[in-house]
Amino acid sequence: MEEEKTLAEFDAFEHPMELELRDGEEGGEEDNDGDNNSKEADDEDEDEDEEGEEEEEEEDGSGEYKFQFGAEMDPLAFTEEDAFGRQPYQQFEHLEHQYEALAAKKRKAQALPPSEIPAKKSRQEDRQEDGPGASYDEILEAMNYGMRRKSRKLKKRGRRKGSKSKVCSELKRKLGDATLHYAHGRYEEAKLVLREVIRLSPNLPDPYHTLGLIYNAMGDKKRAMNFYMLAAHLSPKDASLWNLLVAWSTEQGDRKQTRYCLSKAIKADPEDLSLRFHRASIYIELGDYQKAAEQYEQIARLRPNDVRVLKTAVQFYSKCGKHECSVGILEDYLKNHPTEADLSVIHLLAVRHMEDNAHLKALDLIEWAKQRYFTGKQMPLNLNIKAGICHLHLGHIEEAEIIFRAVQSENASQHPDIVTEVADSLMTLEYYESALKYYMMLVGDDNKNKGYLHLRIAECYVFLRERVQAIEYFYKAVNELEDSVDARLTLSSILLEDGKDDEAVSVLSPPKESESSGDSSSGTPKSWWLSSKIKLKLCQIYRAKGSLEACVDLIFPLIRETLFLKSVQPKVKVRRRLSKSVLNQRIKVVDDHQTDTIFHGFKPVALASDLSKAARAKKLLRKKEMLKEAKKAAALAAGADWKSDDSDSEFPEEHVYREPPLPDLLKDEEHLCLIVDLCKALISLQRYWDALEIINLCLKLASSTLSVEKKGELQALGAQVGYNIADPIHGFDCARSIVSQHPYSFAAWNCYYKVISRLDSRHSKHSKFLSHMRAKHKDCIPPIIIAGHQFTTISHHQDAAREYLEAYKLMPDNQLINLCVGSAIVNVALGFRLLNKHQCVLQGMAFLHNNLRLSGNSQEALFNFGRACHHVGLVSEAAIYYQRVLDTHEDDYPIPKLPNENPDPLENRKPGYCDLRREAAYNLHLIYKNSGAHDLARQVLKDYCTV
Repeated sequence: MEEEKTLAEFDAFEHPMELELRDGEEGGEEDNDGDNNSKEADDEDEDEDEEGEEEEEEEDGSGEYKFQFGAEMDPLAFTEEDAFGRQPYQQFEHLEHQYEALAAKKRKAQALPPSEIPAKKSRQEDRQEDGPGASYDEILEAMNYGMRRKSRKLKKRGRRKGSKSKVCSELKRKLGDATLHYAHGRYEEAKLVLREVIRLSPNLPDPYHTLGLIYNAMGDKKRAMNFYMLAAHLSPKDASLWNLLVAWSTEQGDRKQTRYCLSKAIKADPEDLSLRFHRASIYIELGDYQKAAEQYEQIARLRPNDVRVLKTAVQFYSKCGKHECSVGILEDYLKNHPTEADLSVIHLLAVRHMEDNAHLKALDLIEWAKQRYFTGKQMPLNLNIKAGICHLHLGHIEEAEIIFRAVQSENASQHPDIVTEVADSLMTLEYYESALKYYMMLVGDDNKNKGYLHLRIAECYVFLRERVQAIEYFYKAVNELEDSVDARLTLSSILLEDGKDDEAVSVLSPPKESESSGDSSSGTPKSWWLSSKIKLKLCQIYRAKGSLEACVDLIFPLIRETLFLKSVQPKVKVRRRLSKSVLNQRIKVVDDHQTDTIFHGFKPVALASDLSKAARAKKLLRKKEMLKEAKKAAALAAGADWKSDDSDSEFPEEHVYREPPLPDLLKDEEHLCLIVDLCKALISLQRYWDALEIINLCLKLASSTLSVEKKGELQALGAQVGYNIADPIHGFDCARSIVSQHPYSFAAWNCYYKVISRLDSRHSKHSKFLSHMRAKHKDCIPPIIIAGHQFTTISHHQDAAREYLEAYKLMPDNQLINLCVGSAIVNVALGFRLLNKHQCVLQGMAFLHNNLRLSGNSQEALFNFGRACHHVGLVSEAAIYYQRVLDTHEDDYPIPKLPNENPDPLENRKPGYCDLRREAAYNLHLIYKNSGAHDLARQVLKDYCTV
């Protein structure tokens, strides 16, 4: 009897199945009468199968499970869809993982030295300490060897004759009858007989195989595959069945099932290399280059002389970054071929060493190959040149020059790649004259890479400071490499250094046909003139030339798109709509709608991105079904007719991340200066809304990373925009931020007041902010004065006077404060409910007189004092001060501007716009006119108010 024991029965299934642990046993039929055998026979079978176990573990590396049916299990139920949606393979795979974990623990325990192995306890002590039930060692022993006493006899190699279990004669007869029915086309009779055989011996693979043949002949390929799959699992060493399943799975395009069957087929027939090639191709399709490289490495070990397979493995190891593995494979090949080896392998290994900057290793390899394989022969030119390049990197200039002499001008055309490699190496090490000599050997030849060659020659001339030749070859390179951005940038920089600005602009400007088409849609998908580097360079040229509008038109869309993408993509996922058919197609990655297959539970074989898309598609479809049911229930409850909408409607899906044109826009100091200059240019061009959009996006995205200086500049520009646009509320936040950072700066408060002066005085944000600043900074004067001004504008003069007097306590010698206090008190004196009006007038005049004193009897102070006297009816005093204004000459002064506010070039004011004599003369003429002196009034107007 074979060594088999059922490990577990799965309660989740209606008919539990059994999976038996086959610890490396070779094929053979199942013994249906094993329970009737004696314990001694079991021990004998253990001994007889030991050799088979050792042989298979050498082949596969570990024991394996074998698919088995339990006594109460209906095997035919596996060909139908399970009620719970779970398949046998899911539980089978789980048990396999458990077995591997327990086997690893067992191997670890066996590897311990005898001194570290704990003393063996008696069964009674184990049960007393660990509780009732079997101990861990007993469970492990049961999983690996069954619940039987292990034989102590010496094990014999090989299997005893006649030890294989045999199929009874009754089952043989029924199988023969079924085969006869199948041969004559009586499929139903054959199926009845085979079902009876399965009932009697469920673990016999032959009836399942015959049922697969029958259903295949009937055209039901799906059920045929299910029976073939069961037969293959019950006879895992039958490679022909697995190969057939591989072919059918490939025809259906089911990659996950194909890979699974390939793994089983390879275990069944390790010598069939076509299966390994097939599995490697699947990994390549999935983009898993490391596993593909591992497959090719296994094939290379089986085919040690197949250099093409070896190089393929090296290629994929290098592609996934496993350079050590690729080097190891190549070195192993050379060790295994001490007398003769493929030259391409030596060359490839030398290249790998040189790519890792291990030039000494590469040189030693070439010298070793020369002594080993080229004794008395001339070494190939490519290897010889590789040795010269290694000498060059190691500083052996003379040795390198001797080797490079082999590349002469007459045979340079025959080896252009070698010549280019030599020149590139010389240029990398800054031997520009020597590099130029080798590049020039290829100029006259019909070289496919003329553009690259001209570019390298131009770069050599640049380093040698020969600008004329450099420009000539750069133009040739640009003509050959039309999409080379770096070549155009370098050429434009050289032209700018020579003062050829217009020529540099023409090099960087798009061709006329692209301008007529509007964009790059008529050409390549990504044309060179759409590069952000090209646009930045052009912007710098335009800015240096003073072409402000051209510079703004070029760089504004680039910066705006970058800031928009940075603000939108991390938080709000831009979505596009997907149809239901597309979603169903994506779900096929994890579930190909093959619910009738018994191995529907395979682990999906796909990229992580495809699995993620499939999961989102499932959620969207489930959400639609739930929404559909809810609408149906609502319609039926309302008594309306329900019409199902099964159209191919669209669903939202996350959009792929778009890389901004300037990824380091908010990190690079040069780019930040460009943003500030752009905003200033937009303001000067009166494109206020564009400037405000850029400013707000920058402050929103980089409020914590911007320097204090740059942040202050942007906020000042935002405030400037705020008091220039129709709706100043957009600049309020910038002005408020400036004041918060500089609470004692009069310039900051002037900027703030200029913004709020155009707002409603009862603006909620302003009132709260002003109260907060006054409470936080009690000795700050500007918010107190602003509060007084706001009371004055609504004619609350008493409240205004109270605010001004509070500011006066903090700064009594300020002209503005004295003027505000005096004018407020004078206005209070004109009220109807005030009893001590004369005292109030005197107090107001005292403050105005103090303003006159502090200003040094300026024309403005004289006019203000005379106007106050005129206002309260003291016309005689008013006439005196108006006359003093007429006798005073005042020079013109520039109108005050905020720090970031540019002077208005269109502001051409006439001389004398700061002179107040016209205003004083007009008020004086009113006094004369009211007193009856009409001639004197007319004379004053004639002298001062006529043009």
